[in-house]
Amino acid sequence: MGRKRLQESADSRPTVHTVAARAGVSIASASRVLNGVGGSEETIRRVRAAAAEVGYVPNAIARSLQSQRTGLIALAVEDIGNPVYVSMMRAIEAVVAASGRQLLVHATGGRIANETALLRRLANRYVDGMILSPIRVTDDHLAALVQSPVPVVVVGQLAADAPVDNVRTDSRRGVALAVEHLVASGRRRIGFVNGPLDTVPGATRDAGFRAALAEHGIPLDERLVEVGDFQYAPGRAATERLLARARPDALVCANDLIAVGALHALLAAGHRVPEDVAVVGMDDTELAQMMFPQLSSVSLGSAERGRRAAELLLQRIDDPALPPRREQVSPSLAVRASSRAAVPAPRPSTEEVPS
Repeated sequence: MGRKRLQESADSRPTVHTVAARAGVSIASASRVLNGVGGSEETIRRVRAAAAEVGYVPNAIARSLQSQRTGLIALAVEDIGNPVYVSMMRAIEAVVAASGRQLLVHATGGRIANETALLRRLANRYVDGMILSPIRVTDDHLAALVQSPVPVVVVGQLAADAPVDNVRTDSRRGVALAVEHLVASGRRRIGFVNGPLDTVPGATRDAGFRAALAEHGIPLDERLVEVGDFQYAPGRAATERLLARARPDALVCANDLIAVGALHALLAAGHRVPEDVAVVGMDDTELAQMMFPQLSSVSLGSAERGRRAAELLLQRIDDPALPPRREQVSPSLAVRASSRAAVPAPRPSTEEVPS
């Protein structure tokens, strides 16, 4: 009797039926083994050997339909080129990969419509969950978060009663650390170069700067406050506008990209850093240590926030009944050359040099 013809899929790939026929077991037994459910030692041996012999590859789409899991996690951030998001993404990817899943990354440009559209697409269940880091939070965001059929963790500030897992930092305290450091080093005309005030980080850091000056008894000079965007070129342009009307002895910048722009604007205008103007950034990204002079910067724990967000999301996927959780990462200041107290240059000697 000739060998029974093995059943193949429409595209000629071996199927579970193929494996079952080759192993001489029922389709149900082969399916249990191939899906890791188990079977007798002999059945497992025969099915695995048959699968290897016929070149069986599991159909990921069919398995995801059966398990209601895709093995994919989404991350949505404003700008994947911003070093702060690169650091966050690396930390998230490490946690996600350790769980056997893959990470999909979306750049939203900070546009509300893009972010809410992504949240609504979750109804298609193309991922098992999402980590979202918005710079603006609207009622549309909150409605989409509440209605999401898959778990979402937000990295950033949310209202205390938002029914969503949330990882945040205290950027207001971060600005205060920068101001305290500059005041302690003798600076009094402290300027601030910020991002858009209609964003959560922009509004929070503006409030933190004003409160920190008041705490140290320093009157606010509005000429020393300028708004641009959280990018290098707008940060440099904003600094140039500030320098055209005021003479600061220090600048606090709302992120490291702005701080690099500020550093270049200062040097181009002939100001020495830190002798004439000290500079402190925020986020303490790799960029801060690549500059010359190296930038002092406030770390807001981007990698730690990413790691915690990923862990919360995986826990939520495993147990959807968990109550909403909120975690906070504390800021810290890394002091480098751009704001250290300047060492006076040695005066030329008036003594006669012996011949």
